[in-house]
Amino acid sequence: MVGKRAGKWKRILVSWILRVIMILLSAVMIYPLIWNLYSSFKTNTEFLGDAMKLPEHLMWDNYIRAISETNLGVSILNSIGIVIVSTAILALLTIPCTYCLVRYRFPGAKLILKVYMALLFIPDSSTLIQLFLLMRNLHLLNSRAALALLYAATGVAFPVFLLSGFLSKIPRDYEEAAMIDGCGPFRILINVVVPLARPGIVTVCMFSAIGSWNEYMTAMVMLTDEKKKTLAVAMAHLYEVQRYATDWGTLFAALVIALLSTLMIFMIGQKYIVQGMNVGGVKG
Repeated sequence: MVGKRAGKWKRILVSWILRVIMILLSAVMIYPLIWNLYSSFKTNTEFLGDAMKLPEHLMWDNYIRAISETNLGVSILNSIGIVIVSTAILALLTIPCTYCLVRYRFPGAKLILKVYMALLFIPDSSTLIQLFLLMRNLHLLNSRAALALLYAATGVAFPVFLLSGFLSKIPRDYEEAAMIDGCGPFRILINVVVPLARPGIVTVCMFSAIGSWNEYMTAMVMLTDEKKKTLAVAMAHLYEVQRYATDWGTLFAALVIALLSTLMIFMIGQKYIVQGMNVGGVKG
């Protein structure tokens, strides 16, 4: 009895220690976001006086200047358009490709899947020069549509890896039943596999959208026109301008607007993202 009680109290103690650690880690992660939020309502005098102090009055003018005095609105629209196009193209490429690699047996299928997994370890910066030269030779520089296509083409590896776990979990009985009813491979993919793999597809689309939304390096190199720049590039430019203009309230207001956009994407698909990470990352 004494041993059981000691084990019970030990488990309770470990549980509470883990909870305290998780609370502290959450506070460390959340505090910079809260600081960013209330700093966006400060005047420059308040920010330079005490950066950690709460604002005395809410300066909504900071948000008005962040939108009216910069190209932030245009940059947000550019990012939205690029994200939608790149995500749609990526889904059209990834779903049939992964389905063929998982379901059909042909020479080199496993090797191709391993190559996709190996591509996950190649940093984007190592191929940036080659991509720039390729886009220049194809006369596709400074094109938002070409940048969206580039995001889709270079972002296939992780979605294939993640979606392969989902598709391998789908029983073949559904496909065999559809085949008996006269469905061909294309109809089986559209009418059977895609609905069953919807959580995985939504997860892939969410990660692709967030990745394209936050991507900076490729967009900075491929786009030179101020009116075509994405939000990430515009935010970096705004930081350089406002840092020397000492208009910190406008800068933090712009950062909050950018953060809210990413947060909205995550909130829409958070259920599928969690489910996708739990199921899709484990191969059957």
